[in-house]
Amino acid sequence: MFKQQMLNWGNQFNICCLLDNNNYPSACHQYEALLAADAIDVLELPAGKAFDALLHFHQTQQDWLFGHLAYDLKNETIPGLRSDNHDGIGFPDMSFFRPRIVMFLRQQQVHIGGINLSQDEALTVFRDCLRMPVAVITPAAPVLHPLHARLDHGAYIRAVKDLQQHIRRGDCYEVNFCRENYMEASGVYAPALYSQLNALSPAPFAAYYKLAHRYLACSSPERFLQKRGQTVISQPIKGTSRKDSDPATDQLLRDQLYHSPKERAENIMVVDLVRNDLSHTAVRGSVHVTELCGIYSFAQVHHMISTISAQVSSQTPFTSVISNAFPMGSMTGAPKIRVMELIEEYEHTRRGLYSGAVGYITPEGDFDFNVVIRSILYNASDNYLSFQTGSAITFYSDPEKEWEECLLKADAMTKTITC
Repeated sequence: MFKQQMLNWGNQFNICCLLDNNNYPSACHQYEALLAADAIDVLELPAGKAFDALLHFHQTQQDWLFGHLAYDLKNETIPGLRSDNHDGIGFPDMSFFRPRIVMFLRQQQVHIGGINLSQDEALTVFRDCLRMPVAVITPAAPVLHPLHARLDHGAYIRAVKDLQQHIRRGDCYEVNFCRENYMEASGVYAPALYSQLNALSPAPFAAYYKLAHRYLACSSPERFLQKRGQTVISQPIKGTSRKDSDPATDQLLRDQLYHSPKERAENIMVVDLVRNDLSHTAVRGSVHVTELCGIYSFAQVHHMISTISAQVSSQTPFTSVISNAFPMGSMTGAPKIRVMELIEEYEHTRRGLYSGAVGYITPEGDFDFNVVIRSILYNASDNYLSFQTGSAITFYSDPEKEWEECLLKADAMTKTITC
């Protein structure tokens, strides 16, 4: 209930970010929910020198930072790449803000802080939150037009078959291939969008993010990267199965996912990619796979998740850890550079914030970022609403089953905007 009040209170500001683990059990979670609101300073940059600027911004402010890394920062981490596809949302490649208020829930306690914030001021913020409605009050019903796709069924199947030809020629081994659904929509109230999506598909890396007229409603099950002290972990997802209401059938689906040669091969491939990414900044010999191909259940699907950990030197800039692993391997494929070229060629939509990351950086330089998937993005100025879904294309992929996986992952978003 209080999380909804936090959302309603934070949404009054031009910039805010709510991160919620939806009480999903994990030893890696530090907070039940985090809210940052009311920007004091903002860093907003295109790909080029963004990571250097972020490091300087953090060193100058020495404060909490919240924000995002868009997928198209690939053009900075891998010089020579481009992003020329259609972009209807318009999130910048990188944006971080220093909030006036940071609020977090942990162990049934509310903590409120901010630069030079007195105890009385913090108490006022808490009371203002308590005065907020305990539900989202939608101002008016939105006007929604038909849902469209930039890749229909036929175009998607042809693209998958063409990508498999690249795999047969040895250009790559696995490509994360995505397609966009979009509609014209006016009068959308973004907090209601997020609350509806979160109710349908609660996830451990859920996020509501407002950046002026651009919004993200995210129900992500995946962590990109977390740093706590000198320990870094990544938890890529590769491998998906539907759920079933019958317990026996559902357990069978879990078992089939765990033993699937195709799904395990995809997961192990991305694990090797992440190990390589982390090795660039890790202390020698410290990169370890702490869990391989674990099966985890979420509201809509079962997923196969692995955990890779590493130790980094206290002298290593936190931005180096992030930039050497970005974009995340679960959303690209292998080898990274070639598949990102193919993604640009075969997808019809600039990914932008989708398959990027949203999260926070502490004053000490620790951080935690999700992977922006299972998400609805909305540009209120242009009345443009969008969501993307994808799957891993390999030599053994059945194009029709990959199409069905895209639809399965889109289910909660589709229901959110059509119900």
